[in-house]
Amino acid sequence: MRLDVLLAQAHISRKKMKQALLKKKILVDDCPARKLSQNVDTGLQTITIEAQPIFINSHQYFMMNKPLGVVTANSDRKHQTVLDLIRPEDFNEDLYSVGRLDRDTCGLLLITDNGPLGFQLLHPQYHITKMYEVEVNGLLDNQMIKAFQKGIVFLDGTICKPALLTIHSSTPNKSTATVTISEGKFHQIKKMFLTVGVKVTSLKRTHFGAFELDPNLAAGEYRAFNQSELEIVKHYLEKSY
Repeated sequence: MRLDVLLAQAHISRKKMKQALLKKKILVDDCPARKLSQNVDTGLQTITIEAQPIFINSHQYFMMNKPLGVVTANSDRKHQTVLDLIRPEDFNEDLYSVGRLDRDTCGLLLITDNGPLGFQLLHPQYHITKMYEVEVNGLLDNQMIKAFQKGIVFLDGTICKPALLTIHSSTPNKSTATVTISEGKFHQIKKMFLTVGVKVTSLKRTHFGAFELDPNLAAGEYRAFNQSELEIVKHYLEKSY
């Protein structure tokens, strides 16, 4: 939540916010706030204005192991969505998934009601990396590693940023690898491999920035962030200002 939105919900006038900000009397974890637009969370940070603590209900953060066949959307007329998997006691109307995974892609999905955090994790200027486990229907070799490092160019001329391809096994009929990218073009990984002559047959996201898929989460399961993951959120909040 933006700091000014939080203060407005606490019935602080815009004039008082600006004056307190200039006088360095708005503190976030005992440090003067730098701007009213910075992202904050009272569940993770101590926020005061003129020595008075501010507390509004904190945000929710969930990690899900998205299963195959489920769409990353708030609603869909034909298919089950990731939000349909959220239990009633955990659900609120502001929940959304941070980024998208295709219906035939599984793995790590972050779900929250903290809107600015999603912007922080997805905006190109922050270069947040994402790692995927990939299986393809053909041979992978060192030339493909170099092509990924250089930046794959799609047939329509679209240029991808350099990506890290690590080959784990490779045969003429099936290869496995991990690929790390720092952007999120539409069907990007599938198109990248098609460009070098192979088709993705299985795709699973395992990392999103500093977040790593919990190996104990079965497909379709989710859980609230643990303390170390909340510290990661706090780190991203601090980077936003």
